[in-house]
Amino acid sequence: MRTMMTTLFAASLAHAASGEGTGAAGPVAEIVTFRLIEGTDTATFIAAADDLGPFLRSTGAMIKRTLSSDDTGLWTDHITWTSLEAAKAAATQMFERPEAQPFMSMIDPNGMDMRHAPIQLQQE
Repeated sequence: MRTMMTTLFAASLAHAASGEGTGAAGPVAEIVTFRLIEGTDTATFIAAADDLGPFLRSTGAMIKRTLSSDDTGLWTDHITWTSLEAAKAAATQMFERPEAQPFMSMIDPNGMDMRHAPIQLQQE
């Protein structure tokens, strides 16, 4: 399963690295949509997602993160990064981080989609 997840994630990174749809330097949104593996406890998943916070903050490049799910079970992990390069570097490091494994192991690799887009407008 980890190999499949790594391959899918690597393909997503390759697409992002191609520069398609990313014309401007500056803050970039990383939008990952996915579903959880059937039977996954939501509270356990959210705790595993929260455990990634120290690593994400340690990059010095994460601006903001929001994790949401809709009533169909589709999850969205939306991270604002300082740049596309910072987003790609953090994604690569994720597979080396032991604290990322519980989070990644609960995600169904089928249908996971990752994309990056330059921020055009941000309001708080």
